[in-house]
Amino acid sequence: MAEYPNTPAPPPTDAAEAEEQRILDERNRRLARAGVARAEELLLTYYQLSSREESFELLRDTSQRFNLKLHTLAAAVVRLPVPEATAPRWVTGRPHGGPPPLPALRTDGTRPESQGAVLDAALRRTLRITDTRMGNVQLVENRLLRMVRHTGLNRRFTDYFTFVDSGTTSCAQAAEEVRQVTVKDVRSCDTFDEGSRRTILQAGSRACHSVPLVSPKGAVIGMISAHHEHPLHELAPAQLAALEQLGGEVGRWLLWHDNTVVVDALNHLHVRAARRH
Repeated sequence: MAEYPNTPAPPPTDAAEAEEQRILDERNRRLARAGVARAEELLLTYYQLSSREESFELLRDTSQRFNLKLHTLAAAVVRLPVPEATAPRWVTGRPHGGPPPLPALRTDGTRPESQGAVLDAALRRTLRITDTRMGNVQLVENRLLRMVRHTGLNRRFTDYFTFVDSGTTSCAQAAEEVRQVTVKDVRSCDTFDEGSRRTILQAGSRACHSVPLVSPKGAVIGMISAHHEHPLHELAPAQLAALEQLGGEVGRWLLWHDNTVVVDALNHLHVRAARRH
């Protein structure tokens, strides 16, 4: 699932900026590695594998077989209870049937089928509805929002917001309150801390709108945010309604993906690991 290319960020102008970038890079590597490391440890201990390298090999090979990001599979390993070693599957009761419809995304006559294609289409549709060229998609992973798609945003922005927890951004607010959130002017909004505000402004964004991707039961699975070069007024009711529909449809599709493709990958992983037990 290739991500959109970054808009180049200006080079650091002083040692302080270079140090900030070093800290960001270190944080992102640590958080990205942490989820995979927890999954490796769980497999190593539970299946009594010979080494962490063997755990990683199982995760890597399974993620490639099922066209999943390694971190997506690792997060599922940690999130879902480990089965009995003698159980035939990691998860029983896999739902049958094809993916839920996505009429909000079928504006060009095509039907996106992979997770990457769905997220790409959802981001394009969101930007079209809100009339802008900058935006990003995040998915909930290990209780954080992890950026998985972006366009029109510089590297500083995407590095700074690779992982987002609660309380410092409009997307985190939208996730916590399970509602769309509009920031009309980043300069004056008190939602952001100063580091977040500076990073958003440096990317050329003066306003943003965040749309939760929600399951049928109202759980936030992800977030799409549109960024604007100029301050915003309220979005029109028709825009909000279209984005609400999109958030619900994509949320249902992502839940279906978790309960089918990801479950199939877990079941495959369990069988392979149990054979080595």
